[in-house]
Amino acid sequence: MRLQYPTNVRVIQLPCSGRVDILHLLRAFEDGADGVYVAGCMEGDCHFLTGNLKAARKVEYVKTVLSELGIEPERMEMFNMSSAEGPRFAEVAQEFTQAIKELGPSPVPAAQAA
Repeated sequence: MRLQYPTNVRVIQLPCSGRVDILHLLRAFEDGADGVYVAGCMEGDCHFLTGNLKAARKVEYVKTVLSELGIEPERMEMFNMSSAEGPRFAEVAQEFTQAIKELGPSPVPAAQAA
């Protein structure tokens, strides 16, 4: 659809949002991301039945970990949308990017390459 969304948004496609791993989410912060969000299908409309519910639990867990580390949990979010909602994806990307800009750079120092 050639929709416009911020160029600093990196899309990583998975067959199901339930396949996202807690370590992948935390690693994104370690690698220098200021914010991370998961875009999953609508609740009750998951092709893999409960994948989006699993992803939501993982996102909530990561938010708890971030909070315990003294990092704003708002830097981690999950959004539910249909794959047919391209304009909604672009809107979420813009809104989330703006929210992260308002929070400022991540307090997590980026990991140095070995």
